[in-house]
Amino acid sequence: MDPSHVVAPWLIRYRVATESNLRLFCFPYAGGSAHVFRKWEQKLPADIEVCAVEPPGRGTRMREKPFTNLFDVVDAAAEALGPYMDRPFAFFGHSMGAMISFELARYLRRTGRKEPAHLLLSACRAPQLAHTRASTYDLPDREFIEELRRLKGTPAAVLDHPELLQLILPVLRADFGITQTYTYRPETPLSCPLSIFGGLEDDDATRGNLSPWRAHTTAAFSLYMLPGDHFFLNTSQNLLLEIVVRELGG
Repeated sequence: MDPSHVVAPWLIRYRVATESNLRLFCFPYAGGSAHVFRKWEQKLPADIEVCAVEPPGRGTRMREKPFTNLFDVVDAAAEALGPYMDRPFAFFGHSMGAMISFELARYLRRTGRKEPAHLLLSACRAPQLAHTRASTYDLPDREFIEELRRLKGTPAAVLDHPELLQLILPVLRADFGITQTYTYRPETPLSCPLSIFGGLEDDDATRGNLSPWRAHTTAAFSLYMLPGDHFFLNTSQNLLLEIVVRELGG
């Protein structure tokens, strides 16, 4: 990747769109990096500038200590990304990234700043719903690795490679801790449109667990169920991006 595309530690742009009408900040899932969104710039229209978010502990920031608390991530992201919110912007987040996007939007409102023009959240149950599954981020290594295999989000080649595994386990544990220790705090609904996406084969972020997101906006709400499991953003990427463009008015 051309180093000039790393415009800040938190932000990677794979193609700088100088004439864009909207910046789309994209937040990755647990264990993911900005690299997840590397092809989006090629598939979205030129008036949408993809700004891939790179939290500490992964990708170009592998040597940095990852966050373990969602609200700490939000505080740091707001400060780091704030200078790039000088034109209309929207958030897209998948799974953990959806939680960060949602809480960042609420943080911006609480601190008197602009909300996103649109919030697009993917593979994440509504935050007010209680989690029924036991925490896994603090399991012994062997059991934690088995959980990673079950979730199918980490390539088997990585899970079977001891040296690679030791590199990624700390950030995966940290990210799982972010999601599993999160406590929802009620606030008034946002005023930006809210688009929700789920995978038809995802047994956690089901339609029933996604539809309650409707309570978090006073504006337009839409819910789309796409082919695939929890990682449908990879397997159904073209369809997802077609809908994203439509939802953003492109």
